[in-house]
Amino acid sequence: MVNFINAVELKVEIHLCARGGGELAVLDIREHGQYGQGHPFLAVSCPYSVLEQKAPILVPRYSAPVVVYDDNDNLSVRAADALARVGYVDIRILEGGASAWEAAGFTLYQGVNVPSKTFGELVEHFCHTPAITASELHEMQMRGDNLILLDGRTAEEYSNFNIPGGISCPNAELPLRFDALVDDPATTVVINCAGRTRSIIGAQTLIDFGVTQKVLALENGTQGWALADLELEKGADRFAPEELSEAMLEAAKARAQRLATDHDIAFVDYSMLTTWLQDNGRTTYLIDVRSRAEFESGHIPGACHVPGGQLVQATDLAVGVLGGRIVICDDNEVRAIMAGHWLKQMGRDVYVLRGGLEGHTMEKGSVNFDLNYSIAPDLAEVSVDDAYSGHCLDAFVVVDLRTSQAYRDGHLSGAIWCLRPQVPKIVEQFVGRSVLLVADDNFAARLMAFDMYECGAGEVSILSGGMKAWLDVGYAVESSPDVPSDL
Repeated sequence: MVNFINAVELKVEIHLCARGGGELAVLDIREHGQYGQGHPFLAVSCPYSVLEQKAPILVPRYSAPVVVYDDNDNLSVRAADALARVGYVDIRILEGGASAWEAAGFTLYQGVNVPSKTFGELVEHFCHTPAITASELHEMQMRGDNLILLDGRTAEEYSNFNIPGGISCPNAELPLRFDALVDDPATTVVINCAGRTRSIIGAQTLIDFGVTQKVLALENGTQGWALADLELEKGADRFAPEELSEAMLEAAKARAQRLATDHDIAFVDYSMLTTWLQDNGRTTYLIDVRSRAEFESGHIPGACHVPGGQLVQATDLAVGVLGGRIVICDDNEVRAIMAGHWLKQMGRDVYVLRGGLEGHTMEKGSVNFDLNYSIAPDLAEVSVDDAYSGHCLDAFVVVDLRTSQAYRDGHLSGAIWCLRPQVPKIVEQFVGRSVLLVADDNFAARLMAFDMYECGAGEVSILSGGMKAWLDVGYAVESSPDVPSDL
């Protein structure tokens, strides 16, 4: 039986959960681009294309209440069925979807990571975070002023392009590695990101941690630099030092502990954390905020990895349950306190794991969220050569489920680009025929196949090795620069 909730009722529940009155996950099951065009403020993106893959990350407790919506209730019904197959037991559909929310007089917000970005603007307003323009920074560089430019984005973003002279130091690393980067009290410190939020949060982090140097946020980050007709650098490899002296580490820890005391940041010990993680009546997230390399070298079982700066910048990508409890950990509490400091001010129920990782059993590698492969059929793999022969003989319909950009760049001749929500309409064109899927993600392909079988497709298989294998052999592809448009 499908259960519905109307927009007014949902608004009341969101209001209560945001203020500590229970839990609720509001999942926008449209594609990410559609989500960015307009969604309720505290809804999170969980596209139907990868719903069963992403939902357990966003909503790890299957008994947590979940509301799904799109722009028509038919897709939401399919999504509710899919979540039920995974194991979720409390699922409702927003009646009328996003348009009904707007029709009820409630705002649909454009963009992504809206709560975190809004929070950054509030931080700047209430803390009066000092800032500098791109032109002013450039003038300081040209004069040879005593300054250091620290790039608070991820290392991957930095490596793609950066402001000349900048050093990569992601936001969560700033309070930990600051003394290894800056030893002159007269140095002016400028923090940049891609736009605004991380520049503001990074600069205010150092100020709140009590560094004595003058700290400024670069207005509009690398975007502002480019808009000022200033050249960006590409492929830079200036990174904050990984090794810290004992004195530097102790100084960072002391600053963090002062901040935690001054702002009443809550701590939890490992035994209580274990109890929380076993509690089927409350959602608990355990998030390790160190670098990926550190995480993969050893982490507490059950932890997921989100670098601290990104957790603050895009909380909605990791935490899908309003009212859920968040426990943050690292190896020395500095980065955990940094993230906890900001998440607390966002209104989250957040704790820092006392003592960090010391003395705990660790596991290596990335997190495996134990995807339930039984909910979708296994797929036979077709080799590139057999696919080429079959394609020439019109033995199957080729369906490409990669991104729209990847399809535009190059696809098998005649391949149909299709997202999972479009399956019923697409399969109408070839009911009973065999299908060859071209995909980057085997599990996403299996989910697509499940829906195709439900809609009457014939045997569904997958191209072994994906598009890369096809290109490696040298078989031809065709491009379509304008088709399909981005979603």
